[in-house]
Amino acid sequence: MGGLKDRVASRDLSIHGKAASDLAYIRRTMDGSMRFTAVSGWGGIGMAAVAFAAAPLAGARADSAGWLFVWLAAAGAGLIVSVGAVAAKAKRTGQSVAAGAGRRFVFGLGPPLLLGALLTVALWNAGQVALLPPMWLLVYGTALTTAGSYTVAAIPAMGCAFLVLGAAALQAGSAWGDHFMAAGFGGVNLVGGLVVLRRHGG
Repeated sequence: MGGLKDRVASRDLSIHGKAASDLAYIRRTMDGSMRFTAVSGWGGIGMAAVAFAAAPLAGARADSAGWLFVWLAAAGAGLIVSVGAVAAKAKRTGQSVAAGAGRRFVFGLGPPLLLGALLTVALWNAGQVALLPPMWLLVYGTALTTAGSYTVAAIPAMGCAFLVLGAAALQAGSAWGDHFMAAGFGGVNLVGGLVVLRRHGG
Protein backbone atom coordinates (compact mmCIF):
# COMPACT_ATOMS: atom_id res chain seq x y z
CA MET A 1 0.00 0.00 0.00
CA GLY A 2 2.81 2.34 0.92
CA GLY A 3 4.54 1.64 -2.38
CA LEU A 4 1.41 2.58 -4.32
CA LYS A 5 1.11 5.88 -2.44
CA ASP A 6 4.76 6.59 -3.13
CA ARG A 7 4.29 5.95 -6.86
CA VAL A 8 1.20 8.19 -6.97
CA ALA A 9 3.02 10.97 -5.11
CA SER A 10 6.01 10.60 -7.42
CA ARG A 11 3.75 10.80 -10.48
CA ASP A 12 2.01 13.91 -9.09
CA LEU A 13 5.37 15.58 -8.51
CA SER A 14 6.42 14.69 -12.04
CA ILE A 15 3.20 16.17 -13.47
CA HIS A 16 3.62 19.36 -11.42
CA GLY A 17 7.26 19.64 -12.47
CA LYS A 18 6.36 19.24 -16.15
CA ALA A 19 3.57 21.82 -15.82
CA ALA A 20 5.95 24.32 -14.21
CA SER A 21 8.48 23.67 -16.95
CA ASP A 22 5.84 24.18 -19.65
CA LEU A 23 4.67 27.43 -18.06
CA ALA A 24 8.22 28.72 -17.90
CA TYR A 25 8.69 27.87 -21.58
CA ILE A 26 5.43 29.64 -22.49
CA ARG A 27 6.51 32.73 -20.55
CA ARG A 28 9.90 32.77 -22.31
CA THR A 29 8.23 32.36 -25.70
CA MET A 30 5.73 35.13 -25.04
CA ASP A 31 8.49 37.40 -23.75
CA GLY A 32 10.52 36.76 -26.89
CA SER A 33 7.60 37.56 -29.18
CA MET A 34 6.53 40.78 -27.42
CA ARG A 35 7.50 44.18 -28.72
CA PHE A 36 8.46 47.25 -26.76
CA THR A 37 5.70 49.70 -27.63
CA ALA A 38 6.60 52.40 -25.10
CA VAL A 39 8.54 54.37 -27.72
CA SER A 40 7.14 57.87 -27.49
CA GLY A 41 5.72 59.94 -30.31
CA TRP A 42 5.97 63.02 -28.12
CA GLY A 43 9.63 62.21 -27.55
CA GLY A 44 10.24 62.12 -31.31
CA ILE A 45 8.44 65.43 -31.76
CA GLY A 46 10.50 66.95 -28.96
CA MET A 47 13.73 65.74 -30.52
CA ALA A 48 12.62 67.22 -33.85
CA ALA A 49 12.00 70.61 -32.22
CA VAL A 50 15.49 70.56 -30.71
CA ALA A 51 17.08 69.71 -34.08
CA PHE A 52 15.12 72.39 -35.95
CA ALA A 53 16.31 74.95 -33.39
CA ALA A 54 19.92 73.74 -33.46
CA ALA A 55 20.42 73.66 -37.25
CA PRO A 56 20.38 77.45 -37.86
CA LEU A 57 22.37 78.08 -34.68
CA ALA A 58 25.06 75.65 -35.77
CA GLY A 59 25.06 76.99 -39.32
CA ALA A 60 25.67 80.50 -38.01
CA ARG A 61 28.85 79.48 -36.20
CA ALA A 62 32.00 80.22 -38.17
CA ASP A 63 34.25 78.13 -35.93
CA SER A 64 34.20 74.34 -35.87
CA ALA A 65 34.35 74.15 -32.08
CA GLY A 66 31.26 76.34 -31.72
CA TRP A 67 29.45 74.33 -34.38
CA LEU A 68 30.26 71.07 -32.62
CA PHE A 69 29.18 72.49 -29.26
CA VAL A 70 25.75 73.42 -30.64
CA TRP A 71 25.12 69.95 -32.03
CA LEU A 72 26.43 68.15 -28.96
CA ALA A 73 24.22 70.32 -26.75
CA ALA A 74 21.29 69.49 -29.04
CA ALA A 75 22.12 65.79 -28.80
CA GLY A 76 22.15 66.00 -25.02
CA ALA A 77 18.85 67.87 -24.92
CA GLY A 78 17.28 65.45 -27.39
CA LEU A 79 18.45 62.49 -25.32
CA ILE A 80 16.91 63.93 -22.16
CA VAL A 81 13.61 64.60 -23.95
CA SER A 82 13.51 61.14 -25.52
CA VAL A 83 14.48 59.18 -22.41
CA GLY A 84 12.04 61.14 -20.27
CA ALA A 85 9.19 60.58 -22.72
CA VAL A 86 9.90 56.85 -23.05
CA ALA A 87 10.16 56.43 -19.27
CA ALA A 88 6.85 58.22 -18.77
CA LYS A 89 5.07 56.13 -21.42
CA ALA A 90 6.59 52.89 -20.13
CA LYS A 91 5.32 53.69 -16.64
CA ARG A 92 1.88 54.58 -17.96
CA THR A 93 1.59 51.40 -20.04
CA GLY A 94 3.17 49.08 -17.48
CA GLN A 95 6.21 48.17 -19.59
CA SER A 96 9.82 47.89 -18.48
CA VAL A 97 12.98 49.09 -20.17
CA ALA A 98 15.02 46.80 -17.94
CA ALA A 99 13.49 43.47 -18.97
CA GLY A 100 12.21 41.59 -21.99
CA ALA A 101 11.66 43.52 -25.20
CA GLY A 102 12.48 46.82 -23.49
CA ARG A 103 15.94 45.61 -22.54
CA ARG A 104 16.58 44.23 -26.02
CA PHE A 105 15.46 47.57 -27.50
CA VAL A 106 17.93 49.47 -25.30
CA PHE A 107 20.74 47.03 -26.08
CA GLY A 108 20.00 47.43 -29.79
CA LEU A 109 20.42 51.18 -29.52
CA GLY A 110 23.45 51.18 -27.25
CA PRO A 111 26.38 49.81 -29.32
CA PRO A 112 25.79 51.96 -32.44
CA LEU A 113 25.39 55.10 -30.31
CA LEU A 114 28.58 54.29 -28.40
CA LEU A 115 30.34 53.80 -31.73
CA GLY A 116 29.05 57.20 -32.84
CA ALA A 117 30.54 58.83 -29.74
CA LEU A 118 33.91 57.20 -30.35
CA LEU A 119 33.92 58.16 -34.04
CA THR A 120 33.01 61.73 -33.13
CA VAL A 121 36.16 62.03 -31.05
CA ALA A 122 38.28 60.32 -33.71
CA LEU A 123 37.01 62.44 -36.61
CA TRP A 124 37.33 65.66 -34.59
CA ASN A 125 40.94 64.82 -33.66
CA ALA A 126 41.67 64.03 -37.31
CA GLY A 127 40.22 67.34 -38.44
CA GLN A 128 37.46 65.62 -40.45
CA VAL A 129 34.62 67.77 -39.18
CA ALA A 130 32.75 67.60 -42.51
CA LEU A 131 32.25 63.87 -42.00
CA LEU A 132 30.45 64.27 -38.69
CA PRO A 133 26.92 64.97 -40.00
CA PRO A 134 26.81 61.97 -42.38
CA MET A 135 28.40 59.76 -39.73
CA TRP A 136 25.85 60.83 -37.09
CA LEU A 137 22.98 60.18 -39.50
CA LEU A 138 24.33 56.76 -40.49
CA VAL A 139 25.06 55.70 -36.92
CA TYR A 140 21.64 56.81 -35.66
CA GLY A 141 19.98 55.08 -38.58
CA THR A 142 21.85 51.89 -37.74
CA ALA A 143 20.78 52.18 -34.09
CA LEU A 144 17.12 52.57 -35.05
CA THR A 145 17.10 49.71 -37.54
CA THR A 146 18.85 47.41 -35.04
CA ALA A 147 16.64 48.31 -32.08
CA GLY A 148 13.61 48.43 -34.34
CA SER A 149 13.49 44.64 -34.43
CA TYR A 150 12.02 44.81 -30.91
CA THR A 151 9.53 47.65 -31.29
CA VAL A 152 6.91 49.16 -33.59
CA ALA A 153 7.36 49.24 -37.37
CA ALA A 154 7.79 53.01 -37.51
CA ILE A 155 11.18 52.83 -35.78
CA PRO A 156 13.09 50.67 -38.31
CA ALA A 157 11.41 52.66 -41.10
CA MET A 158 12.84 55.82 -39.55
CA GLY A 159 16.21 54.08 -39.36
CA CYS A 160 16.15 53.40 -43.08
CA ALA A 161 15.33 57.05 -43.77
CA PHE A 162 18.33 58.12 -41.66
CA LEU A 163 20.58 55.72 -43.55
CA VAL A 164 19.45 57.16 -46.90
CA LEU A 165 20.03 60.71 -45.67
CA GLY A 166 23.44 59.79 -44.27
CA ALA A 167 24.50 58.24 -47.57
CA ALA A 168 23.29 61.32 -49.45
CA ALA A 169 25.11 63.61 -47.02
CA LEU A 170 28.37 61.80 -47.73
CA GLN A 171 28.06 62.77 -51.39
CA ALA A 172 26.70 66.29 -50.93
CA GLY A 173 29.67 67.94 -49.23
CA SER A 174 30.18 69.89 -46.03
CA ALA A 175 28.06 72.90 -47.06
CA TRP A 176 24.92 70.74 -46.77
CA GLY A 177 25.70 69.08 -43.45
CA ASP A 178 23.34 71.16 -41.31
CA HIS A 179 20.55 70.81 -43.87
CA PHE A 180 20.79 67.03 -43.75
CA MET A 181 20.93 67.13 -39.97
CA ALA A 182 17.72 69.18 -39.92
CA ALA A 183 16.09 66.82 -42.43
CA GLY A 184 17.04 63.76 -40.38
CA PHE A 185 16.95 64.66 -36.71
CA GLY A 186 14.24 67.23 -37.39
CA GLY A 187 12.09 66.01 -40.27
CA VAL A 188 12.33 62.24 -39.86
CA ASN A 189 11.87 62.42 -36.10
CA LEU A 190 8.86 64.69 -36.56
CA VAL A 191 7.13 62.40 -39.06
CA GLY A 192 8.03 59.29 -37.08
CA GLY A 193 6.85 60.89 -33.85
CA LEU A 194 3.50 61.80 -35.40
CA VAL A 195 3.04 58.24 -36.72
CA VAL A 196 3.83 56.72 -33.32
CA LEU A 197 1.60 59.26 -31.60
CA ARG A 198 -1.34 58.39 -33.85
CA ARG A 199 -0.95 54.62 -34.04
CA HIS A 200 0.54 53.70 -30.67
CA GLY A 201 -1.03 56.03 -28.14
CA GLY A 202 1.47 58.73 -27.30
